[in-house]
Amino acid sequence: MAGKQDVRTAAFVVGPDGVVSGWSESGRLLLGWTVEDAVGRPVTDLLTAPPPPGFPESHGSGPDHTGLIPLRHRDGSTVEALVSAHPLFDADGRALGHAMTVHRWERRPVIADLAFEQCPFALGVYDPELRFLWVNASACRVMAHSEEQVLGEKYRELFPELDDKAYTNQLSEVARTGRPARLITVFRPLGSDYANAWATSMWPVRDSGGRIRAVANWGFDMSAEYWARQRLLILNEASGGIGRTLDVLGTARELATTPVPGFADLVTVDLFDEVLHGEEPPLPPASGEAITLIRAAQHGAKQDTDRTPGRPMPVAHAPGSVAARCMAVGRSTVQLAAEPGHGGEWAFGPGLAADPAHWPPGNPLIDESIAAEGLTGRITVPLRARGALLGVVVFSRSDRPEAFTADDLILAEELTAKAAVAIDNARRYSRERTTALTLQRSLLLQRLPRQDAVEVASRYLPAGTGSEVGGDWFDVIPLSGARVALVVGDVVGHGLHASASMGRLRTAVRTLADVDLPPDELLTHLDDLVIHLASDHQPAGHFQPTGEFGATCLYTVYDPVSRRLTLASAGHPLPLIISPDGTRALAPAQPGPPLGIGGLPFEATELELPEGSLLALYTDGLIHGRERDVDQGIADLMRVLNHSATSLERLCDTVMDAVLPERRTDDAALLLARTHALDPQHVADWDVVPDFAQVPRARKFALDQLEAWGLEETSFVTELVVSELVTNAIRYGEPPIRLRLIRDASLICEVSDASNTAPHLRRARAFDEGGRGLLLVAQLTQGWGTRHTTVGKTIWCAQILAQPEPR
Repeated sequence: MAGKQDVRTAAFVVGPDGVVSGWSESGRLLLGWTVEDAVGRPVTDLLTAPPPPGFPESHGSGPDHTGLIPLRHRDGSTVEALVSAHPLFDADGRALGHAMTVHRWERRPVIADLAFEQCPFALGVYDPELRFLWVNASACRVMAHSEEQVLGEKYRELFPELDDKAYTNQLSEVARTGRPARLITVFRPLGSDYANAWATSMWPVRDSGGRIRAVANWGFDMSAEYWARQRLLILNEASGGIGRTLDVLGTARELATTPVPGFADLVTVDLFDEVLHGEEPPLPPASGEAITLIRAAQHGAKQDTDRTPGRPMPVAHAPGSVAARCMAVGRSTVQLAAEPGHGGEWAFGPGLAADPAHWPPGNPLIDESIAAEGLTGRITVPLRARGALLGVVVFSRSDRPEAFTADDLILAEELTAKAAVAIDNARRYSRERTTALTLQRSLLLQRLPRQDAVEVASRYLPAGTGSEVGGDWFDVIPLSGARVALVVGDVVGHGLHASASMGRLRTAVRTLADVDLPPDELLTHLDDLVIHLASDHQPAGHFQPTGEFGATCLYTVYDPVSRRLTLASAGHPLPLIISPDGTRALAPAQPGPPLGIGGLPFEATELELPEGSLLALYTDGLIHGRERDVDQGIADLMRVLNHSATSLERLCDTVMDAVLPERRTDDAALLLARTHALDPQHVADWDVVPDFAQVPRARKFALDQLEAWGLEETSFVTELVVSELVTNAIRYGEPPIRLRLIRDASLICEVSDASNTAPHLRRARAFDEGGRGLLLVAQLTQGWGTRHTTVGKTIWCAQILAQPEPR
């Protein structure tokens, strides 16, 4: 006999008094009660809980009633059942009771079928070959097919455009492996102009034996969330992609490229010409004015829409144009080529706000004319930063049918606002950097002075566009006795402050060099100056501090007569020396402390160099970078320096190209010098006995030497100069006294003695017998002076030769 689990439906009759008056065999099979047990029993005895409202437990007919009611089985168990009560009447309309039908409640009741059918998610069941077994109404709407059209059909054949796509392939994979899966797919439904994003879960359906009999899936439209996330990703990309450099054109190109193709198909950035040159932008144009801007950047998904970088072109915006109006009123404008949809509502994308209240006033503007340009939509945004109008940005869509939404307008304005600040920062930096460069170049050596001690070539490169101008400098200073001073230095810091400080130090070095101080003494005086300058930079009152002040400096003096190089360093890298035989080495000297520390001595080192030695003086910006330490930089510089190079100018270019770091954050200066030695036949000296009777002999010695050199035209002045300087040395100086003549670019006369007393010009009275000698020397020669040595002093004067004889 069948058990209760084999019977699903039963029937019985309840009289008007609520007593069971009729019973069926199915009732016995379902509930275990026999007809004898059930008939005559109140129907409530068959319930395990109080009856629900409307249940026919008493007299009366009442309407049809259906409800989920727990019934009592004869063995005491409970049978969940869906009970329907139908009133019975005789021919006279008298109530005869109710006919009751009982349906055993399964695990998936009928109401569940309704729930799945009416679910807003798209639900589907497929066999392992991906034939449709069942779909709900939402899935039919997504597929634009009815249930009758899809049942029994293969997914790949019914929708060939989705064959071998992620969604279809994943369904097959679940059917093959039995492993559930989740994925997000983006596709455009049939008949829609918008790409939808769907979140989908898939799982295998197994029978009682564990075999995979089907694949089920559900999915819901998460377009709003997906596109919101895409906008956040674009903004995140913009955070790292816009404003990476302090360059106006570079930032404009970053703004143009970042939103393509994820947000727009074409982006143009137009700026005022003043912005490109670092100047203040003009006042916003009045409404109705034509505006001429510069196309700073243009980037599109199509190759032919790109603007060649570095070639900004003028672009005219006519009066009344959208761009001109946006800049005049300072508000963005959205143009859509689409017509209003049915019922006057805008045809927005699925899952996106369609309420026009989401748009700012005046937007969107339906402009069918942009369709003639091949566009589906365009957003024009004025580019503003810190209250100033810099230009205008246009975002256009052409390759996609989706129209811009109110959220898209917000994204376009966010991108533009971020770029505007970066462009304005670049403009301000460009202005300050140009000012600092102009100041620095005006303070640097403009033209190498004429001298014959060394052949020189130099290069100076400011820091890259991402860094401020530094305080590097170099100098070549002719000194007395045919000598020359070679100087390089570097001021701590960047910007205008560093440039101005560099100019002060360079002027101070030139002034001290004119005094002919030895290198170590010159750096000592320069150190004192830097300490005073640092105290001047301390804030006072309402002024802000100008920053840390300090510097390094290398001062060298080369004498072509003795071929000796004297140098001292204040914290600066030592020069490289390449001998004629190719030997390369750092100068064997001990650098002193940087300038500005004070209290520590500087040490001078003297070297004898072979004629034709190559000296390389440089700043640390040439050899040091983020990816290379100083030792490696010096090694690279040594390797590149080629002593046999015929042109120092070309060698400078070679060094800068090969040694400069790729990402420079500091200025770089290079000074190359090839030493010359003065021909010994161009130097003549004579020891002078401290006796006034030796003065005529000194004049005779000088005149004979001039005749030997063929410089008789200088005899008159030279005779007077020698007579005066030798006489003064005998009268005021101390032995030993020495007279030296040097023939170089000029004729140099030097008289040395062991006294440290320096002569000076004075005004002679009418009847004074002396006091006019140095005045004559100063008047007759092109320069004179005194230099002190460790053993006394030297008085010198120079006469420029009209046509110096080549070496």
